[in-house]
Amino acid sequence: MSRDLSIKLGRLILKNPILTASGTCGFGYELIPFLQELPGAIVLKGLTLEERKGNPTPRIAETPAGILNSIGLQNPGLRQFKEDVLPKLCNINTCLIANISGNTIEEYGILAEELSQLPEISAIEVNISCPNVKKGGIVFGTDPKEAYKVVRHVVEKSTVPVIAKLSPNVTDIREIALAVERAGADAISMINTLLGMKIDIKTGRPALGNIMGGLSGPAIRPIAVRMVYQTAQVVKIPIIGMGGIRNIEDVVEMLMAGASAVAIGTGTMIDPTLPSRLVRDLDEYCKQNNITDWKDIIGLALRRS
Repeated sequence: MSRDLSIKLGRLILKNPILTASGTCGFGYELIPFLQELPGAIVLKGLTLEERKGNPTPRIAETPAGILNSIGLQNPGLRQFKEDVLPKLCNINTCLIANISGNTIEEYGILAEELSQLPEISAIEVNISCPNVKKGGIVFGTDPKEAYKVVRHVVEKSTVPVIAKLSPNVTDIREIALAVERAGADAISMINTLLGMKIDIKTGRPALGNIMGGLSGPAIRPIAVRMVYQTAQVVKIPIIGMGGIRNIEDVVEMLMAGASAVAIGTGTMIDPTLPSRLVRDLDEYCKQNNITDWKDIIGLALRRS
């Protein structure tokens, strides 16, 4: 491809606006064999300071237009990540974004400080939106004051760009977006999953071991587009849009809503080549529609409303 697809998200510069969403491709190295074109960034599986075993099984349930998950932030913890996972990430030629969660604001700060010192890590995504854990996560993401405090602390501890990942499980996501912008976030990623539930009618029991989980996939895309559109009207920092993106038409719609980049989640789990294909498809879309600079698409619906 000869077209320049690069994008600047605050202090973070990506070679293209396609990312993978955290938790949908492990730590990234598992996905590399399926990719001809590397996405602009791979967002790593969520990390906590200590190892987490995750929620009881079953943790995944299919729905007619999406997936319910209640993984519960299962991960090896910071120390094992450095020892076992980090060496496998050294030769991946794209930006790696660490996704962090904590029980306390101080834990977020420790993770940000240590991870941002690693040369492999290009940015920190602050998860204040996970619906599947009892402590941390969404507890910080549903209150503008708490969201400000945790993101501000991460910004102070991090030496790399900071992205705040927001939850749709709030009354008005714009209040949270404005709070993390004031806290110094370089960008916002949105949306995380919507809280949902499925019941096995043969047994009469909830399908998930954790009873409720996060709904992702095509079912939530119109909600994500709406929230990106609303948030882009009030913040000046860039937005990474996500939620049910499966093809180039979905990518373009999210960009027109005001996102400067997009992340692929459930779509990657269905087709691991999707992030790579969407990079090529964005280039082809611009050719077919005589678009010289793809960034002209960003916020088009805002300008034409």
